[in-house]
Amino acid sequence: MARGKVQLKRIENPVHRQVTFCKRRAGLLKKAKELSVLCDAEIGLVIFSAHGKLYELATKGTMQGLIERYMKFTRGAQPEAVTETHPLDAKEETNVLKQEIATLQMGIRYLFGGGNGTMTIDELQAVEKNLEIWIYHIRSMKMNIMLQEIQALRDKEGTLKAANKYLHDKIVENATVTNFAPFATDTPYPLIIHDGVFQLY
Repeated sequence: MARGKVQLKRIENPVHRQVTFCKRRAGLLKKAKELSVLCDAEIGLVIFSAHGKLYELATKGTMQGLIERYMKFTRGAQPEAVTETHPLDAKEETNVLKQEIATLQMGIRYLFGGGNGTMTIDELQAVEKNLEIWIYHIRSMKMNIMLQEIQALRDKEGTLKAANKYLHDKIVENATVTNFAPFATDTPYPLIIHDGVFQLY
């Protein structure tokens, strides 16, 4: 029995959506590997999940090498197009950010009861997507700060260990200097007291 055609639209159920993502991601990575082996092609594949998790595949070498090769190729092929698109990209990015902020503000007002009416499914999905992206960025920033703090503590630990070793060496050095041999008592001219006058015999 043949399967029915799957409609290409967003899967509403989050569990089904995650299962489909995992299955299709694995199939896509497998097909990319097969294409690389069969046709001796160099393939780079980058996938970001809805939660911002990164999946990548470089069939030959590293992803960094593939990206550098791609940048070199596109820079040489279309130098003018690359330079002309920067102002447009910045303007479009500003408009997208403004739209995201407006959507999030509307969602916040709706959540706290300050909004008028109800939000549509599309608006709620946009709020959900933006919140997930923002949560990912916040977690990334938090992780970077924690890593910097850990590195600072490791540097401080190294400095304290070096200072401790230096002080320990100084203590050992001073102990060896002050630990001299006792005076000899068998001198040929002992000092004695006779009738309150110091005399040597």
